[in-house]
Amino acid sequence: MPELPETETIARDLHEMVVGAVISDVTVPRPDVLREADAAGFERALTGQPIRRVWRRAKLIVLDIDARPELAALDPAWRIVVQPRFTGGLVVDDGSLDAAEPAYVCVSFALADGRTLHYRDVRRLGTVALMHRTRFAGYSGALGLEPLDPATDDDAFSACVRESRQAIKIALMDQKRLAGVGNIYANEALWRAGIDPSREACTLSSADLSRLRAALQAVLTASIAARGTSFRDYRDARGERGTFVGQLAAYGRTGEPCLRCGRRLVGTHAVDGRSTVFCAGCQY
Repeated sequence: MPELPETETIARDLHEMVVGAVISDVTVPRPDVLREADAAGFERALTGQPIRRVWRRAKLIVLDIDARPELAALDPAWRIVVQPRFTGGLVVDDGSLDAAEPAYVCVSFALADGRTLHYRDVRRLGTVALMHRTRFAGYSGALGLEPLDPATDDDAFSACVRESRQAIKIALMDQKRLAGVGNIYANEALWRAGIDPSREACTLSSADLSRLRAALQAVLTASIAARGTSFRDYRDARGERGTFVGQLAAYGRTGEPCLRCGRRLVGTHAVDGRSTVFCAGCQY
């Protein structure tokens, strides 16, 4: 599932590639991925409008679209809000897209310059929503702190997770507490910080939490620099794979030696029903 580094990579790519482009046509081959608009309304609202900004919030990719100038006072700017989930992604097609890709295209935005922006999703578990600015503000407001925001210092991070009696791994992945962290980077941050994923968050000391915040920010930053982690389906906006998989110390390494102490890593689904990989020797 694309997490913060993957969606950040896609958003940055798209901002460079499509900002200023005008949407000349919209087609929706798989309308079941749409939210808050039907196919006709989606097309009507967006056709003829320029893309002004592409950015990330949590695990969402957000495209800011101008409102029609004559309706600007009544009709706030639209936002296309893409939640890729497990197999979704946005890719820009300049005519060289792999021949197999169209089978998975759910929504296509034809651009006036001849390119096409596709939302593709093999399993169609992701969503593409159309929201007014005011609607998005409420939606975004229900999400937690951004872990890479400079305002997320030790005090803010501690207040965010320390009150929880849940396992710290679960608290890290609670999108209402901390936005954008999923299974891969929760595993990696906890390994880097030397903290047992099953520990109750409320038992962590201030020093533990400071170390964990630093570890989380470091692993997210490093993954963004490597353009994300590709195991199976994730591709960036150019259709290329991320390379952070080569730097993973915990996730996907069950039974392999811990890179810190040499003890074999343990894999379990007991913490939250998902794959949790940790070192029983140096995470406590």
